[in-house]
Amino acid sequence: MNFSGAFTALVTPFRDGAIDEDAYRALIEWQIEQGIDGVVPCGTTGEAATMTHDEQGRVISICVDQVKGRVPVIAGAGSNNTKEAIQLTKLARDAGADAALQITPYYNKPTPGGVVAHFKAIAAECPIPMVLYNVPGRTGLNCLPETVARVAREVPEVKAVKEATGNLRQCAEVRELCGPDFALMSGDDFTVLPLLSVGGCGVISVVSNIAPKLMSQMCHAFAAKDTAKALELSLQLAPLSRAMFLETNPIPVKTALTYMGVTERTEFRLPLVPLLEEHKEPLQQALRNAGLMK
Repeated sequence: MNFSGAFTALVTPFRDGAIDEDAYRALIEWQIEQGIDGVVPCGTTGEAATMTHDEQGRVISICVDQVKGRVPVIAGAGSNNTKEAIQLTKLARDAGADAALQITPYYNKPTPGGVVAHFKAIAAECPIPMVLYNVPGRTGLNCLPETVARVAREVPEVKAVKEATGNLRQCAEVRELCGPDFALMSGDDFTVLPLLSVGGCGVISVVSNIAPKLMSQMCHAFAAKDTAKALELSLQLAPLSRAMFLETNPIPVKTALTYMGVTERTEFRLPLVPLLEEHKEPLQQALRNAGLMK
């Protein structure tokens, strides 16, 4: 399993409340054509929180089938309920995912020992490569470097962390404590390049839904030690990243894909609702400036 480069946290297209399989397959194919390094179905951006287990398994199966082994698939399978996380991880494994993305338990606010026990329980029931997802802005829990290192030591199935704090000191400590064989991935589009500079290997990205080529090229430029090119691409991506967070993710990015003509319609599941009127023009302008729409 290679965790290097740009992985897209895929949106999930809906049509009349149901998963739009044709649109999803087309999006995945476009991502691969654009040079993306991997895809992540059923994450936060994919609105997995509003899916049934059957739907989640189906979305992962569609993704794996469309990818056909051309890039790695890391499937979202997390929950704050450990038993449910085990069930979802089995769905991901059975659907053929290469790895599972596991958010730290949200709302419950477990102790570090509870976080370790959570991952141990998942690994015991379903030993598949896992990526620990640390996003305290959504979970209310910051999984500190010492805890990440403890998980990495005690649960060998956990091969990587998706760090979405944007805190470079914390990211650097993760690299220091976990060593070079543990993959450090960005989960914050605003700080991908700085994270690469402290030992990161890639990103699970929102903005790469609309700019997969730019994000992948930026990661590859840095890996090739072309830091000037990496910086140039990072600066190109910055206005797009800001636009993707004009409102709660994935509202802007799903809307942007429709503006670009990549998807035919923008549909959400409650409690998410369409983009506010006052944000439509700023979003469109950011896309025009980047050459992504006319």
